[in-house]
Amino acid sequence: MTMHDITATRRGFLAGAGLVIGVAIAPKYLSAAPTGVPAGGGPELLPLNAFVKIGTDDTVTVLSKHIEFGQGPFTGLATLVAEELDADWGQMRAVHSPTDNKIYANLLFGLQGTGGSSSIANAYEQMRTAGATARAMLVAAAAEEWKVPASEITVEKGRIKHAASNKESGFGAFADKAAKQTPPDNPKLKDPKDFVLIGRELPKLDTKAKTNGTAIFTLDIAPDNLLIAVVAHPKHFGATVKSFDDNEARKVKGVVDVKQMPQGVAVYADNTFAALKGRDALKIEWDLSKAETRSSQELATDYAKHFNEPGLEATNTGNVEEAFKQEGLQTIEAEIVFPFLAHAPMEPLDAVFIKAADGSVDVYTGAQFPGFDQQVAAQLLGLDESKVRVNTQLAGGSFGRKAQFGSPYMQEAAAVYAATGGDRPLKHMWTREDDIQGGFYRPMYAHKMRGAINKDGEITAWEQVIVGQSIMAKADLDSTSVEGASNLPYHVPNLKVTSHNTKLVIPPLWWRSVGHTHTGFAVETFVDELLIRVGKDPVEGRLALLAKTSRHAGVLRKAAEMANWGATVPEGRARGVAVVESFGSFVGQVAEVSVGADGAPRVHKVWCAVDCGIAVNPNIIKAQMEGGIGYGLGAVLFDAVTLGKGGKIMQSNFHDYRSIRINEMPDVAVEIIKSTEKPTGVGEPGVPPVGPAVANAWRKLTGAPVRQLPIVNLISS
Repeated sequence: MTMHDITATRRGFLAGAGLVIGVAIAPKYLSAAPTGVPAGGGPELLPLNAFVKIGTDDTVTVLSKHIEFGQGPFTGLATLVAEELDADWGQMRAVHSPTDNKIYANLLFGLQGTGGSSSIANAYEQMRTAGATARAMLVAAAAEEWKVPASEITVEKGRIKHAASNKESGFGAFADKAAKQTPPDNPKLKDPKDFVLIGRELPKLDTKAKTNGTAIFTLDIAPDNLLIAVVAHPKHFGATVKSFDDNEARKVKGVVDVKQMPQGVAVYADNTFAALKGRDALKIEWDLSKAETRSSQELATDYAKHFNEPGLEATNTGNVEEAFKQEGLQTIEAEIVFPFLAHAPMEPLDAVFIKAADGSVDVYTGAQFPGFDQQVAAQLLGLDESKVRVNTQLAGGSFGRKAQFGSPYMQEAAAVYAATGGDRPLKHMWTREDDIQGGFYRPMYAHKMRGAINKDGEITAWEQVIVGQSIMAKADLDSTSVEGASNLPYHVPNLKVTSHNTKLVIPPLWWRSVGHTHTGFAVETFVDELLIRVGKDPVEGRLALLAKTSRHAGVLRKAAEMANWGATVPEGRARGVAVVESFGSFVGQVAEVSVGADGAPRVHKVWCAVDCGIAVNPNIIKAQMEGGIGYGLGAVLFDAVTLGKGGKIMQSNFHDYRSIRINEMPDVAVEIIKSTEKPTGVGEPGVPPVGPAVANAWRKLTGAPVRQLPIVNLISS
């Protein structure tokens, strides 16, 4: 079966011609033509290198090595190519690249993968070089055809011109000849002062398709004779199937089979409704002998026992112990508990498997690390990796959920497919409940903070203990547990940060902004308390602790300026501030908050200043800051995955693990600091500052510091 056989029952995407969905399109030396073009055909695409294809209709298609799940790599990477190619933005397109850990490696990871807000950061020069290379090959082809020196040819807005002979052409006319040219070794890149597209607010390439319904996600792929599979998972982490009764499940019309899997019990059906009804009809006895049976409260109590034990040293400067012994000190202590957090992307995990006539298998999924998925699928299907093609699809968010060591989701999905023998195409699906209760959470953390202030109002000592799971599964220090604390941006002469790695059967995973989700909150609320204790302004006090020329100070000043910090605030409101560096980007935020009618914080406005180096596309940067603020705000106000009595997972869907509502979203103003530094990430850095900024405003309003998240749970208790 090929993509020509696939129909999208929900969207009818085959109606359009020329659409290239996210399937394997090989680099120049692997393939001369794309696969996966929907029925109806389209322009011939000729590869000029592994990242750029020129269409006979003048379109330029960029092969994105990074998955597009809303954060903007299709547009960002295409901008880099278009800038050096001197293309017109209207002719740019983007699709996902094939899976190849070498050709399409993330240059920061050494393998193909998206994460750490690294898409633009790692590909900035690589994609510009791809564009410059393609331009040089087009110019060489035109010079050869027109019999003129290449040095006399110019390219502007997608048009190749030779002024002396008055000759002009689009890219498509020379695509074939250009593809046969020898690529230059080191094409010259533009001086940033000459940029035409980089720095402009260009419209996103994927917006139109996502708004008119033609964009293709994994869920849309529905080949003929498709089998649907769902798995019944335990409600306790670490539990396994002891026994099950599938008699009632098999009576459900449309249910085809039921099989026990390592992860639970799989139900196979002809349609989604039957699969879900069949799963509901299963009677499963779970073995809890190795399950986590402690509640979240019991875990918090156990975590606190580590506070006074020697930990893994992350930072130890000066002499903290002696500093706390000095006379005339004011000492502040705080213990802060952070809950488990689910990622809750709008699209839960899913994958489609289709066996080809030669026995090879195509896998369609929103692959964040497609090489890992390919390896796991090949192993479970008993095939060589070359016989498994992972075709990355657009995905409805991730926030870290799809970036997993060992691809545990693919382990389940591929095993479920393998158990069928592969006679029918199969779609493996997780529901929202599977996702919320499926683990791979941002771990639960507990922090103990201690600070000392001398008689002159100076912070002289800072001690911080962090307790939680190691996301990297390390026995020694995990830098992701302490990032943002171990490299405290504020000058404190005596600083000590330690951590303790707890071991749970609950699988941990990075969550949007990773360690900064908790260290940013702990550091920024605690420094605020220290400054307020001695009567210092939160902005001026921070600036006094930062190097004057630091980028932290730059975004802090800008955010304060935007908010007119120090001016009179409307009655019943207060403002809080925070500044956090993550993934090489610096973000300062000011939040204006009041007490809502329900007694919870009502956030009215957030002013955000970001320094992320050269702003490739300001439109995307602003969108990511706005989205990060909404995402982070929802988490700090409302979200927690809790374990109840006996360790049972209590939340299941958006009614009890909810996102921020549209009427709760504050007005957000974003300004980007002009910079000549290389671009850094923007997908995650907007998240960490909003929580502490809101908490600091809340403390001003109520006098109560926030020691436990989410805030609404603290209020209700």
